[in-house]
Amino acid sequence: MSAIRRHEMIMEQLLLRRSVTVNELSALLGVTGKTIRDDLGELEAKGLLARVHGGAVLARESDAGLLPSRAPNTKALAEKARVAKLALTHVEEGDVIALDGGGTTLEMARQLSNMPLTVITNDLFIISELVHKDNIRLVVPGGYRSRNLLVGESTAAFIRKLNVGKSFVSTSGIHLEYGLSIYTSALAEPKRVLIECARSVYCVADHGKFDKSALITFARCDEIGLFVTDPGLPPDIAAKYAAAGIRIQSSSEGI
Repeated sequence: MSAIRRHEMIMEQLLLRRSVTVNELSALLGVTGKTIRDDLGELEAKGLLARVHGGAVLARESDAGLLPSRAPNTKALAEKARVAKLALTHVEEGDVIALDGGGTTLEMARQLSNMPLTVITNDLFIISELVHKDNIRLVVPGGYRSRNLLVGESTAAFIRKLNVGKSFVSTSGIHLEYGLSIYTSALAEPKRVLIECARSVYCVADHGKFDKSALITFARCDEIGLFVTDPGLPPDIAAKYAAAGIRIQSSSEGI
């Protein structure tokens, strides 16, 4: 197993459980305790975890639960709802839009009016929200199920054939140096395709995602046309991104 895959699996366990032990990870991944301790050291150096005696804990408690398995992520619901409402002001009848998997894009699907529209998504939670809105043409790429998402080579290949007008992507972290990042490599390619195939790209994220980084970068900040967030983003952070030429729209400005 490659180091990057081990790092993904370690972070998956931490995101779901908040803490892990070296012995548990050694048994799960089939490698020695020394290898696990080396992995934990590398992840700690990236600021993703904190080592404790016999194991590790999440460096940022706010990351807990980022990988939903049976139910949508319910963290920061009020912020996600405000971001979703603002993001939907950029959607018009007749648009062809893509909704990436995520809590904020799921909230967009919930708030989306039943109007003539084409929506492309690989998120099973979003599909379940939109399947009853009969005026929306729902396009679902193929793939295998990974938690609540359909992923795989066929997913990306299918999306590449489509003319996407507007993509709304989610992320675990936004950072001027490390760009947009996530914890699972299987999700990186579908996100890349949504960015590359769309005429306009929006990142929808609550303010807690800014100045944070995860394990795998899938885009630079300057590849995103507009970041849509909530009014909780500190003014100094907003000013820093604006100085770098990054466009941010806050729900306090739009609604």
